[in-house]
Amino acid sequence: RATLPYLHGRVLDVGCGSGALANHVAPGNYTGVEIDEESLAICRRTHPEHSFLIELPPPTERFDTIISLAVIEHVKAPDIFLQELAVRLEDSPESGILISTPHPAMDWVHTLGSSVGLFSQHASDEHEELLDKSALRSLADAAGLALVDYRRFMLGANQLALYRRKPAP
Repeated sequence: RATLPYLHGRVLDVGCGSGALANHVAPGNYTGVEIDEESLAICRRTHPEHSFLIELPPPTERFDTIISLAVIEHVKAPDIFLQELAVRLEDSPESGILISTPHPAMDWVHTLGSSVGLFSQHASDEHEELLDKSALRSLADAAGLALVDYRRFMLGANQLALYRRKPAP
């Protein structure tokens, strides 16, 4: 729900899981990316008119909104990951990249939550690095982006970061 106000134009949903965001975007404006083949099959079955890929589309394809929820903490090189998303961002002041990730200070909440089924145990075990606001801002600089909105949600356990292209000097 927290992401819905940010959805506009062509949407790239990286790590789309079962394709829940596809319910909120017209088929011609949505591309989901999911590396888990079982989840990808569910997406294609439940949203046959939407586009789903197993890898990122070519860098020449541009999107107004790029969303990646609970993914960046699973990648080995978050700086390169954000740069890969940035090259696919439409060159418009309204275009943005929206990322959610657990907050490192609340790692114990995720560990406890995964042990009782509130969060995915598998996902919790696969975390490479949990990033705080400062780290998220540093990643933005390296990708030529600006962190323009940041907030914590789910009682502070998770964080949402909105990036936009830095204005030309």
